Amino acid sequence: MKNILVLSVLGVALSQLTGCAALVVGGAATGAAVSVDRRTASTVIADQEIELRAFKRLREAFPSDTADISTTSFNRQVLLTGQVPDAAARDKAEAIVRPIPDVRTVFNETVISPKISLTTEGTDATITAQVKARMIQDNRVPSIHVKVVTEMSVVYLMGLVTHAEANAAAEVASLTNGVTRVVKLFEYID
Repeated sequence: MKNILVLSVLGVALSQLTGCAALVVGGAATGAAVSVDRRTASTVIADQEIELRAFKRLREAFPSDTADISTTSFNRQVLLTGQVPDAAARDKAEAIVRPIPDVRTVFNETVISPKISLTTEGTDATITAQVKARMIQDNRVPSIHVKVVTEMSVVYLMGLVTHAEANAAAEVASLTNGVTRVVKLFEYID
């Protein structure tokens, strides 16, 4: 699943560098998404670069059988989720990501735990999809401005939103079946 995310981000990044017709179409779609994003285009690209660099550095530092760390960057703030074997690994992951260019803040939400099962990963993906779908249906939540990440049934919300939008998004997420906790990591625009 993480490889698909990396390939998607890489595809977007490559669309900025090459002239291939298929990638230009993909770049146009990305441009349309950026036009309604509250982040600047350069910030969207910086977030993609941060995620790629973090992924590469964490892969090099941690064998895949010892840790499973995911990174999400939104407005140059990085969320680390996943499982690590001990507190030293948790601290090391943060220390690896913090000096990446353009990173403003690191939220280290990794847990000391064995890697989660594929079943748990599937449940998390389902929860994320349900939260996003419910946000789309709720007129109070500008779902396009909210990033949803789920790890071990905990939902993390990121984005540039008003306080009212943040509260509505958190309410929608908290009332979604299977969610055990909601963590708001928003930046406020009001």
